[in-house]
Amino acid sequence: MALFKRALARAFSRTEKVFEFAFGQRNNPFVNLGALGWYFYWIVAISGVYLYIFFDTGVTDAYASVEYITHDQWYAAGLMRSLHRYASDALVVVVVVHIFREFAHDRLRGRRFFAWLTGVPLLAFIYICGISGYWLVWDKLAQYIAIATTEWLDTLPMFGEPIANNFLNSTALGGRFFTLMVFIHIFGPLFMLLLMWVHIQRHSGARVNPPKELAIGTMAMLVALSFAYPAVSQGPADLDVVPTDIGFDWFYLAAYPLLDVVPGGQLWLYIIGSLVLLALLPWLPPAKPVQPALVDLDNCNGCTRCFDDCPFGAISMVPRTDGRAYDTEPLVNPANCTSCGICAGACPTSTPFRRAVPIQPGIELPDRTIGALRGELMVAQDADGDEPLVLVFGCDTSNVDELQGADTRVIKLPCVGMLPPSFVDFALSRRFAHGVMIAGCAEGDCFHRLGNEWTIARMAGDRDPYLRKRVDSRRLLLDWLPRDAGRRRRKALEAFRRALAGICDE
Repeated sequence: MALFKRALARAFSRTEKVFEFAFGQRNNPFVNLGALGWYFYWIVAISGVYLYIFFDTGVTDAYASVEYITHDQWYAAGLMRSLHRYASDALVVVVVVHIFREFAHDRLRGRRFFAWLTGVPLLAFIYICGISGYWLVWDKLAQYIAIATTEWLDTLPMFGEPIANNFLNSTALGGRFFTLMVFIHIFGPLFMLLLMWVHIQRHSGARVNPPKELAIGTMAMLVALSFAYPAVSQGPADLDVVPTDIGFDWFYLAAYPLLDVVPGGQLWLYIIGSLVLLALLPWLPPAKPVQPALVDLDNCNGCTRCFDDCPFGAISMVPRTDGRAYDTEPLVNPANCTSCGICAGACPTSTPFRRAVPIQPGIELPDRTIGALRGELMVAQDADGDEPLVLVFGCDTSNVDELQGADTRVIKLPCVGMLPPSFVDFALSRRFAHGVMIAGCAEGDCFHRLGNEWTIARMAGDRDPYLRKRVDSRRLLLDWLPRDAGRRRRKALEAFRRALAGICDE
């Protein structure tokens, strides 16, 4: 399993470099897969509502209404039909790639299992909604899908009478059955939206919208594709004639050719077994246990910064329990805490300048304390050598160990969001370094979701706790790169060191 993950991660890394070159790091589609999934869902939903205005739900009139949509109103409803079709296909692609990418980067195990587990039924609902939509066109492809699906469903021991009997001939199919399919196609996406909301419940500040540039470009691409290759029907369905030549949509219908070689009941076992295995992946093998953040009420004034910054909703504010003159205190839910340390970086008492008493923040990780972090910083050599000394703070998922050298000191954290801005001030003002480099994950792709974002805002003075204005911004480098971008990170470090040399000579 580990070998497969590493191979998959390398494949993603190489592919993403190409897309980063074309789109830039912020607009790289691979780091916006979840947001793109939401975006395509809303395109499908809005275009579907528009199409329903012109759609006739009767068995005999459905095909004619779709033909009117496609040809008579090609500039509006026809465009919407094509957008509906291509956004649906794109939704399948981004969701499947999103699943593989999250697996490759190991973002599914331990206390992060919830999003993965709730994503499995979402995948099933995408296919239910998509396949039921093909029925409504009621062309030759819909006829094939209807017959194949009902015969496949009949292999399950749950129906009193074979539902495939509804498609024996043109007189057997009733209007009520077709109305039921319309209901399924409308209800399915609504229930899917509920599952999507549940899917992100443990993600504070979840991104459900892609960057504006990427959204505009994606829509332009879909519109251009819709005009160049509009979605069309494949001739009216006729249950008295077996369709022999049909176009196929492999995005949604990849399992159907297997019905010709695999018994339906056996194929159900394969699919259900695959979904069960997919759901169990977070525990194959289980993640190593991590200690959740601990609260020290003696040093907490209930400021809510840890609550605001927690990326996984692991902290809630509750009424004060120690009798002190503050309204609230943070309460950590161990089931949600991933031990990223971002809460410690947000705490105003996480400052290395306190020397009279030991550092004891209001909240921190028991096995990676702020006091120990200051101790590591203070054993660094003084910045009095011939070459500028750089202190590098890097996250555990970034390959920053290779930067360690005679003039480079590396300190690793669970996430760079754990670093209080005062530590940068402390390192520079007390001459433990000429410059500080913060090396995190790729922009928009933080392993702990919000570590990069909060660090950027804190260092820019846009979010508490913020970096003091007295700190020379030229002595601070924020470096956001993928974990395998070692050469680019070394080049950035050397360029930073040369800039520091010029500053030191001033």
